Amino acid sequence: MASVAAVEGAAAALRSVLSRAQQAAARTGRSPESVRVVAVSKTKPVGVIRGVYDAGHRCFGENYVQELIDKAPQLPEDIEWHFIGNLQSNKAKALLAGVPNLDMVESVDDEKIANRLDRVVADLGRKPLKVLVQVNTSGEESKFGVDPSGCVGLAKHVKLSCPNLVFSGLMTIGMLDYSSTPENFKALTSCRKEVCDELGIPEEQCELSMGMSADFEQAIEMGSTNVRVGSTIFGAREYPKKELG
Repeated sequence: MASVAAVEGAAAALRSVLSRAQQAAARTGRSPESVRVVAVSKTKPVGVIRGVYDAGHRCFGENYVQELIDKAPQLPEDIEWHFIGNLQSNKAKALLAGVPNLDMVESVDDEKIANRLDRVVADLGRKPLKVLVQVNTSGEESKFGVDPSGCVGLAKHVKLSCPNLVFSGLMTIGMLDYSSTPENFKALTSCRKEVCDELGIPEEQCELSMGMSADFEQAIEMGSTNVRVGSTIFGAREYPKKELG
């Protein structure tokens, strides 16, 4: 059972994050609606997530398939879930079948997972799924994501060869310690320009998911439309001894 203090603390932290995000958008002449805050609730109990929901928030993110499948049925159906972790092909069906209100997969990093998601959406008869192409902007081997040189090809594949997916933009995680640098953000912005030029779509229709707890304001100032904020809202992670798959 989530403590009252934990719930109230997360709700207050959410309000602060939303205010800071709106101010960062305003500093670059953008509207508050131009930025989505994904409240990343991995390892957090359902009661605390419900408290943030009751404070008015609807967009939440999870990193682990089983954790999201366990949590989603216990929470309101109008939550827009974002899956932001690495997704293995063999877990795609369980994720989509288990979470009917999954709004977006932010971590499509190769054609194999794109093709698998496309088939599963068709098999389940669910509405087309929004996806982001994950780009490895830091060049670290430990990071998932397509190399920047391959982002146009993968985005093109999703848009033209996966009719049950909606190509919605690009995502990056940043450095090994989950911080990012202006170079990471600039690299993703450059990728967006290349993708939009190749696909013939306006840049406003191509989201940039970049920025987390430590740097979301800087990311917004550099063009991010989707920031993934966890510990600043929910507090430090509470990992079980055995990491969830």
